[in-house]
Amino acid sequence: MAYFDAASAAPLHPVARQALLASLDEGWADPARLYREGRRARMLLDAAREAVAETVGCRADEVVFTSSGTRAVHTGVSGVLAGRRRVGRHLIVSSVEHSSVLHSAEAHEAGGGTVTRVPVDRSGAVDPASYAAALRPDTALACLQSANHEVGTVQPVAEVTEACRAAGVPLLVDAAQSLGWGPVGGDWSVLAASAHKWGGPSGVGLLVVRKGVRFAVQGPVDEREAGRAAGFENIPAIVAAAASLRAVRAEADREAERLRELTDRIRARVPRLVPDVEVVGDPVRRLPGVVTFSCLYVDGEALLHELDRAGFSVSSGSSCTSSTLTPSHVLKAMGVLSEGNVRVSLPPGTAEGDVERFLEVLPGTVAGVREKLGAPTPAAVAVVQRDELVVDALGKRCPIPVIELAKVIGDVPVGGTVRVLSDDEAARLDIPAWCEMRGQEYVGEEKAEKGTAYLVRRSS
Repeated sequence: MAYFDAASAAPLHPVARQALLASLDEGWADPARLYREGRRARMLLDAAREAVAETVGCRADEVVFTSSGTRAVHTGVSGVLAGRRRVGRHLIVSSVEHSSVLHSAEAHEAGGGTVTRVPVDRSGAVDPASYAAALRPDTALACLQSANHEVGTVQPVAEVTEACRAAGVPLLVDAAQSLGWGPVGGDWSVLAASAHKWGGPSGVGLLVVRKGVRFAVQGPVDEREAGRAAGFENIPAIVAAAASLRAVRAEADREAERLRELTDRIRARVPRLVPDVEVVGDPVRRLPGVVTFSCLYVDGEALLHELDRAGFSVSSGSSCTSSTLTPSHVLKAMGVLSEGNVRVSLPPGTAEGDVERFLEVLPGTVAGVREKLGAPTPAAVAVVQRDELVVDALGKRCPIPVIELAKVIGDVPVGGTVRVLSDDEAARLDIPAWCEMRGQEYVGEEKAEKGTAYLVRRSS
């Protein structure tokens, strides 16, 4: 089985395993106690904090260990917003942030605060000028991921930091996806990360708050972790997280070069091997091991199941793989195709042979899924007026509305139109994306008696 979902959780690094087992015998006691067992535990905790601080590039007393990366984000966002409440209650985030950041923003809005969501281009990157334009006198905090978790695009953190610093606004960086590959550039104020993203154990988050940043912990607090992470520290897991971070960073340069070559191979060959595919994300400014592509006329869930049966573990941002029936907020913000989406994220140590086998299996797997989806009877088509067809795809989920559009576009003359009726939210993203990929004109959408009507004009 080839595991290609390291962006969700990287396999436990051998160094993490060794450190975890070794510290189970020494790090079980309460580090706040003064007896011998407590002192041993405190020494392990302090050493882990020093190691993380050295790797991140901060002071040890700025590092706090939390129960998860999500908890680190929630604590960081709420703490800075509360600490700078006298400045104002305006928060800035990008439209492609991790859900933990976006959920924090929603909670802030629900509590009476205001949020500006900075858009991204089709590669998934923000424009630093857009962040600068969003800054206001009442801005308390800005948030920006170091690299995107779904498409791998690396964000211009250093440039955004400069704009925020000039305005006196702290920047929180979600570095979960990038910290194992190298330090985060720029003079950021707050940083959050998660150990299971770099090969450490799950259940360990990292929160760094620079000295001088106004910060007020929200909710009940206790004496542990500077009052910013309540509860007994999981010292064996923390030690393993720190050890694995140092280990992966020592290997990062060599492994990044190797994985980048493998993902470049996937980016180049998938469009040649599989027709009607859009490779998404920045082709240059991206994480070494992540490549994402979307396939027209493919059910994402069916494709993932078939790849799993073939021995490949991958993930997807397609709406049909989630219970919400809406496409990934990242793909939606980018304005790219969401149907048949596949994210391949290679863990360190991935064998070249596994990538080659994936490229051999993928074309037939996609073709098989497309063949199954083409079997249902096409929606009834009725001529409403000259040069226009109406496709009734109501009640049908992705990618059926797009498949039926593709079947009938040739039945109208050049300049003629097809009106697709759909009540699937994904159609709002996938029909325009199909038009761009196939050289047809997307005219727009209109309210219909049921669902929405998407108007497409045949251009070729």
